Amino acid sequence: MGYPKDILASRAAVKHGCYAVIPPEGRVNNVIPGIEGCRVSIVASPKMGASFVQYAVEAEKNGGTTNIFGAEPGIETFIYIIEGEGSLSAAGKTYQGKPGAYLFSPAGLEFRNAGDAKMRALLYKQRYIPLEGHKAFPVYGNVNEIPYREYDGMANVFIKDLLPVDIGFDMNMHILSFAPGGCHPFVETHVQEHGAYILEGEGCYLLDNEWRMIKQEDFVWFGPYVTQAAYGVGRSNFTYIYSKDCHRDVAL
Repeated sequence: MGYPKDILASRAAVKHGCYAVIPPEGRVNNVIPGIEGCRVSIVASPKMGASFVQYAVEAEKNGGTTNIFGAEPGIETFIYIIEGEGSLSAAGKTYQGKPGAYLFSPAGLEFRNAGDAKMRALLYKQRYIPLEGHKAFPVYGNVNEIPYREYDGMANVFIKDLLPVDIGFDMNMHILSFAPGGCHPFVETHVQEHGAYILEGEGCYLLDNEWRMIKQEDFVWFGPYVTQAAYGVGRSNFTYIYSKDCHRDVAL
């Protein structure tokens, strides 16, 4: 990497147990057993206060898993391809994915770069909260085949659900997109936490009553009850993919 080109500075902000903004330029490589030929950055974990672990992955040609990722009992997993082509596998089935492809698995998954160019992906795992009489199941899809719908009746904010809205699932993944000038209908304060990866554009985000400028390739973690809202700014849509816990009561 060599010597820095300027005075060391960063847009990163981490308030443990509250929120985090992690831009790409500050990420480091983490060696993860069972994943080879990849640069892996852990962008969210219980060490910051999150209840899940999320990774930003850059896989070289043929890079990927050598063991099942998330194979431990009770762990559910998710992968989303940002760039390149990948082979994604779970529950005995293999899918050939292009940008926008994703795979959810309640019992671990495998992935491999299936192209000649670099594959960039988001990887995610969390502990499943079981519900008697219900269960989650593997889901494969591509966001480019899912139509947007208006968010809360606003014509300049759009959303996609990636997973079934089914009580057997204790989480979902969504894509939210703000046209320039679009915003949340109100400042949210809720028990759910989010892990959001910015796919395009720029936004001004309220986090714990502090406005921060967020842009493409940033990762943002929102802890429970953190005040949050966003405006889409710039000349293109402000779009991100984010996780959300759902369909479960709070354990005492």
